[in-house]
Parts: sequence; structure tokens; C-alpha cells
Amino acid sequence: MKAAGISFFPGSYRKEVTEALDKMRRGNIAARIWSGDHRVWKPSPVEISNRLGWLHAPVETLANASGICASLAHFTGGRFDHVVLLGMGGSSLAAEVFNNVFGSAPGFPRLIIVDTTDPVTIGCVAAKINPATTLFIVASKSGTTLEVVSLFHYFYNLTAAQPGLRAREHFLFITDEGSPMIGQALSLQMSHIFSNNPDIGGRYSALSLAGIIPAALIGLQIDKLLQNAAAVAMREKESCCAGRCDSGGMLLGAALATPARHGRDKLTVVLPRRWRSFADWLEQLVAESLGKEGAGILPVVNEPPLEVGHYSCDRLFAFFCRAGDKDDGRIKKLADAGHPVLKIDIDDKYDLGGQMFLWEMATAVAGHLMGVNPFDQPDVEATKKHTARLIAEGGKPQGPSQERPSLTANGVEIYGDVSGGTPSEALDDFLSGLAQNGYVGLQDYLSPSAGIARALDELRGAIMRKYKTAVTIGRGPRYLHSTGQLHKGDAGLGLFIQFTGRDKMDLDIPEAPGGGQSVMTFGGLRQAQAGADRRALVEKGRRVLHIHFLKNAAAGIRKLARALKPSW
Repeated sequence: MKAAGISFFPGSYRKEVTEALDKMRRGNIAARIWSGDHRVWKPSPVEISNRLGWLHAPVETLANASGICASLAHFTGGRFDHVVLLGMGGSSLAAEVFNNVFGSAPGFPRLIIVDTTDPVTIGCVAAKINPATTLFIVASKSGTTLEVVSLFHYFYNLTAAQPGLRAREHFLFITDEGSPMIGQALSLQMSHIFSNNPDIGGRYSALSLAGIIPAALIGLQIDKLLQNAAAVAMREKESCCAGRCDSGGMLLGAALATPARHGRDKLTVVLPRRWRSFADWLEQLVAESLGKEGAGILPVVNEPPLEVGHYSCDRLFAFFCRAGDKDDGRIKKLADAGHPVLKIDIDDKYDLGGQMFLWEMATAVAGHLMGVNPFDQPDVEATKKHTARLIAEGGKPQGPSQERPSLTANGVEIYGDVSGGTPSEALDDFLSGLAQNGYVGLQDYLSPSAGIARALDELRGAIMRKYKTAVTIGRGPRYLHSTGQLHKGDAGLGLFIQFTGRDKMDLDIPEAPGGGQSVMTFGGLRQAQAGADRRALVEKGRRVLHIHFLKNAAAGIRKLARALKPSW
């Protein structure tokens, strides 16, 4: 099965995918999507009719590209060495892709993305930059995102404390029309405010100001990127106007949703090394859009390759292939083994624009076929409410939990309903409850380091091989704005292992920009977020194992991984 740039090897699902495409053709689904008909997804227009601006974003943003570049010229003339983006989820992931794939053009500032509440990371960024030659982007659709507001207060006060600096000249805001952040920026006499289209949801905002402004600041040819996206959008629209359902977005959506409805709900994404961060953007788009109402597709990204026979029958594969890349035969082996496989052709870095639109369309189509609203995120709010409650209760929470640990041994505290005399036995007991076609989510609330990353990869590999299951790694609190919705909204077959530890340092969060007392620290906020997500998961009937390291977390994780490996 083929469409422009897409080959699909459906395995045993050819008939079902063909029927899904035929049914959408008869129902005129493509044309109804383009006309903004909310009934494609749900009877009510709530959080649908006001979330379809992404359909027109490539063309509308392209029309404004020269104006965007002109308004940013003040920041790209060599005055700034760094651009620090303070944002979460849809406000940062597209910028991260552009930065990792393209890098900064000669003469343009380097981009640093801060999408964390980890005090060590924040402190390292503060030590690395010179506020006098740094521009801060404060990006939040709602203008109330807790992490972004806290980061803004911290870096504003850091900048304002520098002798001779006017902090207001070093901040640029990207938020929705009517956001409270606009009023705050104006009250601080800041003039660099960009109002994004409020009809575009965060995870669909890559081709709007949220993604394009950071791209322009590091020297991307945004017109070329948007032209690529607009060409794909036009191709999709022409197919719909001709009464066909043979576009790439329609095929891709059917290829995602149809196998998922038959248990193939683990989308394993394989990308060239340079495009690797595209997987993180795609992970949020697919997981948060489709993981709800007992359904979902779990993106499995940056997974080490396994022998074909090691995969369970819950996998769907998507390979992104560049012309001229060596074919190792893996696609054919997987297809021959009966796994549905997508092959997506990419030729140029600027194909990112077209791929972003294509996958946005495909996700919207998949939502239609799965019967879910791909534009809301009902279960994300649960963690936010618990976070607010924990902050109100504790102010500056100390310690990992108000609970008593089920087990304390070798510098490790284990929380949860488990048995065993050692942390390794407790983990093995917890994993023994893995359901058929289930998965394991590793939730990392530790300060990032190369050692922690290697240890988590080792543990992931050990669990994958022993239990033949998909294992994902989410960095907290970043995953709360991505896979966190799916964790609570899908069929409930996930097991979650949350890792926390003692902070090596901490930083106060100023109550207000320009002054005010600190009512909390970043370490306390991150701890509250971890605890809040545990509560939200348990409320949804999910099983959670909380592992708190009192010392050397990397060594502790490696020890857990090695205990799971076969003795041979």
C-alpha cells in the first residue's frame, strides 16, 4: 500500500486498512476535516472546533515569514550568544527538533532549552550563560504553565540582578491571545510579545509561532521549511477536494489506527541519527492525542534494535529512510514475520516541515478511526491538580513521600505494594504482574547525567529481553506534558517505575519577577510533581513502583538491571 513518500506493509491487516480507507472515502472524512466539522470526532464541538488552526498554519505562517524575520532582526545581529527557551511540551519540543537537526547557522545564537524543574540542570544553565548576551524565550500557550512561570521568575531575577542590565530587553514571550502572561509582560514594560493563534493546540503548534520563532532565531530558512510543509498540506487538501482518501495523511492515519484496534498499539519509531529528536516530538503528538477513553497508541522511541523474533505481536513499526542509506534488511525481516511496517521516505532536513504536517493530519485521522478526540488532554489535569494540592499542603516538601517505604536496603527505599527482601526482588515481583500486551514506563526524576542515561538504557534492555515487552523512558516532569496523558487514559496495561533521589543542590523559586519571597524550591516542585503523578496514576487503577535512591542512583539502577539478566 502506497502514498506519496509512504510505503505500508500491512501484514494481515490489509483488508481492514482497505475497509477503513473505503469507509472514510464514503463518509467524505477528508473534506469534513478540512471544513472543520467537529462531528468527525465527537458530537460536541468542545475542544475541537477551536483546535483546528493547525490545518492552515503552514500557509498562514509562511505568509508572515518575512515579517517574523524582520521583527527578530534585533536579536540576530550578533548581540546575543545564547537563546534560552523556557517551555514545556508543545512549547519546546519542535524547537528542540529544529535545533538538533539543523543547529545554529553561522553568526546566530546557540539555543538552550530548559524544560525541567531539576535544580542541577537549571543551575548549570545559569552558570553557563552570560545574561548580558542571552535572550530568554518564555513560551506557554496558556500563560499559566507552572514550570514555565517558575523558570521565568528565576531567570528574570537572575538577569535583573546584573549591574547595568535592563531585564526587559532580554525577554521574548510566545503565548496565546488573551493569556495572562501578556498582561504580566506589559506590566514589566516588555515589548517583545508574540501572540499565537489560540485555535492551535500545543502539540500541533510546530508550524506556528511557537516552533518557527525559535527556528528563525538560530538561523533556519523558515520560508523553506514552511514551503515544504505548505506543499504537503496542499497535496493533502487537493486529494480531499477530489473526493479521494488516498493522501499520505489518510493512509498513515489508517495504518496507525487499524492495527492498534487489533492490539498492535506499540508504535516503534526508527529514525536516522540526525533526526532522532523528531521521535520525541512525535511521541507527544501521538501519545497525548490518542491515549484516552481506554484507547491509545504508545510510541516506543530510541529503543535499541532487537532480533525480529523477540518482538511481541503488539508492535507496529515506522522506519524513516533517507535515499542512499544502507538497507540492512530489517524492514523486510519484520514484514516477513507478520509485523505491520511503515516506510517513510525523507530526502532533506527541510522535509521536517512536511513530516510535521503529515503526522498531525495522520494523528487527527487516527483519532477519528479510534473514536477519540485527538485535541484534548483530560487526564493531564489530574496531575496538575494533585501538584497544586501537594504544594499547598507542604510548601517546601522534604523527603520522597509521606508514605512509609515498603522496603529499605542498600541505600534504596521502595514504595509500593511489593514483596521481597531486596530492591531487586521487589522489582522482579512488581514486573511479574505485567499483563499480556502490556508495557513498562520508566519515569526518571533524577538529575540527568551520562551515567544515569546509560543505567536506564541498561535497565530498559534487561526488562525488554526478560519480559519481551515494550519499555519507554520518560524524563520528569517533561513526560507529564507528553506520554503522561496516555499513561492514565489508555487501556491500563502499563506498569510504571518512578525513580527519585536526593538533590545535590537546590534553587529557590522567586514568588514574582523582580522580587518577592521564595515559597518553594525547584527541587520541592519536582518532588511534588512526581508525587502528584503517582497519585493520579493510582487513582486511575495503574500500578506504580517508586524507587528512591539515598545515594548513587546510577549504580543502583545498574544493579537492578543486572539482577534481571539471565545467569548465563
